[in-house]
Amino acid sequence: MGGMSAEREISLMSGSGVLQALKSRGVDAYAFDPAERDLGELKKEGFDRCFIALHGRFGEDGTVQGALELLGIPYTGSGVMASSMAIDKVMTKRVLLAEGLPTPKYVLLRRGAYSVADVDAVPTTLGLPLIVKPAREGSSIGLTKVVDASGMAAAVEQAAKLDADILCEQFISGDEVTCPVLGSGPDAKALPVIRIVAPEGNYDYQNKYFTDTTQYIVPCGLPAGEEAVIQDMVVKAYRTLNCRGWARADVMIDRTTRKPYLLEINTSPGMTGHSLVPMSARAAGLSYEDLCIELLKTAALDYKQEGAA
Repeated sequence: MGGMSAEREISLMSGSGVLQALKSRGVDAYAFDPAERDLGELKKEGFDRCFIALHGRFGEDGTVQGALELLGIPYTGSGVMASSMAIDKVMTKRVLLAEGLPTPKYVLLRRGAYSVADVDAVPTTLGLPLIVKPAREGSSIGLTKVVDASGMAAAVEQAAKLDADILCEQFISGDEVTCPVLGSGPDAKALPVIRIVAPEGNYDYQNKYFTDTTQYIVPCGLPAGEEAVIQDMVVKAYRTLNCRGWARADVMIDRTTRKPYLLEINTSPGMTGHSLVPMSARAAGLSYEDLCIELLKTAALDYKQEGAA
């Protein structure tokens, strides 16, 4: 928990919740903050497995997963490649599109390599409003909804402070939903879809974690058949990226056509009091504590080492 990303504060909240849950079920569990301690201490102190409650860079992007592979310590969540692909929203889009899975149109700008004309051309390509965000941040950090072309430059500049790759994305107007997945490979199953109704449609960092004005509706109340279509699509995306253990996919449903579009897949979802995976699990009859224990059971390595138990 903790770590060095822009989402450190949320990770500490997630980790505290998970730690308390594991301890309440008799697990010999301890907090470990890689921003403050060397990962090698995990091996020296003989830990059997790691529950990853890190979010963002150096925790959700394959780096800590790779370190744990080298240490031979099984960990929760996706492996090195799935983690590194899923955190990169542009790479995720490329993989989804290659597999015929729907995702909003986009334009990629690279810091230091785009011109004023490139920025000005984006609204023509994608239409307005549109979304600008860093390619590898979570929790809506650095995200701007651009409603007028005059706001493009500032939005791109803000995202460029956080990432070398700036994702400009078509805005899908309609229902915002999220769908968690538990399990691996053929055993992966979607949990209930949650419909998110944020104040003025603004589901930003503040409204995600620090206010109680956002509504989370589960059962989602979507028209008949839509939830099943979204769950099927999300599981396909999860398997396509070779995710394992758990993840959560964010989806927008076009208000007019009712077509769902995949936005991104989070391979280390939040576990705070406002988080959505525990909420969906609870709707499926799985308590927060049971969810943590089930996830801990899935801890694994991409590559089992010679002589490992």
